[in-house]
Amino acid sequence: MSGYPLLLDLTGRRVVVVGGGQVAGRRVPALVAAGAEVEVVAPTLRAEVDGSGAVVHRRRWVPGDLAGAWLVLACTDNPEVNAAVAAEADRLRIWCVRADDATGGTARVPAVARSGPVTVAVNAGDDPRLAIAVRDAVRLQLDTAVLPVRGRRPAPGRVSLVGGGPGDEGLITVRGRRLVAEADVLVVDNLAPRSLTATVDADVEIVDAGKAPGRETLTQDAINALLVSRARAGRHVVRLKGGDPFVFGRGAEEALACIEAGVPVEVVPGVTSAVAGPAYAGIPLTHRGISAGFAVVSAHRDPTLPGPAVDWSALAAGPATLVLLMGVGKLAEAAGELIEHGRPGGTPVAVVQQATLPGQSVLVSTLDRVAADAAAAGVRPPAVVVVGEVVRLRDRLQP
Repeated sequence: MSGYPLLLDLTGRRVVVVGGGQVAGRRVPALVAAGAEVEVVAPTLRAEVDGSGAVVHRRRWVPGDLAGAWLVLACTDNPEVNAAVAAEADRLRIWCVRADDATGGTARVPAVARSGPVTVAVNAGDDPRLAIAVRDAVRLQLDTAVLPVRGRRPAPGRVSLVGGGPGDEGLITVRGRRLVAEADVLVVDNLAPRSLTATVDADVEIVDAGKAPGRETLTQDAINALLVSRARAGRHVVRLKGGDPFVFGRGAEEALACIEAGVPVEVVPGVTSAVAGPAYAGIPLTHRGISAGFAVVSAHRDPTLPGPAVDWSALAAGPATLVLLMGVGKLAEAAGELIEHGRPGGTPVAVVQQATLPGQSVLVSTLDRVAADAAAAGVRPPAVVVVGEVVRLRDRLQP
């Protein structure tokens, strides 16, 4: 078919469906949802039709049933009845979809994909299997933002705090990837999957809010103010963070700033490097018979706290597996504290550098030697440190 594609506004308009079987079971609820005044003519009905809210006439179709209709669907199992319905519709100049023979009607029902505000209708030369395959492929790309679509209509400003995952852009969630594609403003962390900035529209404002040792482009207060001001200007602000926003990502601080300012905010979880880094290195954080739990701590001292941020005594005697984030610069101090508080110096330790990225490297050592070994190897942040017997499984599980 080479036709002229349209979307029909059927609100309050009479649509007649002849037949109450499987095809009608798919079409009638959708027509009712579109606001049409649907009448079904069929001696027997599937439950989806009977409970759809359509007006039902439990009898066979007769000439005259189509009068006053805007659209007709011939959906019976009898080709002769469908042909007669299509012929009367044509005589009355009513668009008609014929389920058993598309070429016998004057309209087609396409395979439809909907993703947010986007509707895509697919016709594949009256090959329904091909149309469905194309529809599903398009819908998958829209939902995962492989086909990035930004809304252009005015909308209230809002903020999305998106966890970008441990580094590899393929590890961001489907929801997070889609929001990045919809952003008007993209505020990017240093450890976020920054390659995604190359995939957004040219008019998207990109703000580098990255922090690194010895460098801070924006203070946290400035970032909070930026999110609020851009959202108040009616823009969709996506704050793209590394890992998970609520795992040492200051996501809660930013969410609270938005809430206090009356700005709508949502949080999209991400895969934290505390779990992904060891996993990519072939190290499970828990394993039956070895470790039944793990703790994740920051080795970086919190300047807002008066004393030590970490209870090394509890950690040394606590969970079998310990994960240290932001710990490269404090590796000697952390290892010393753990040994001093009772963790054996021979405990296996792994340092996973650039986890999930092409430059990933893994240093395996012991608690009493890891600081010296990491210094000799030139290990630099970002890196995840794993302390515990589970490190020994790497030899058998490493990719």
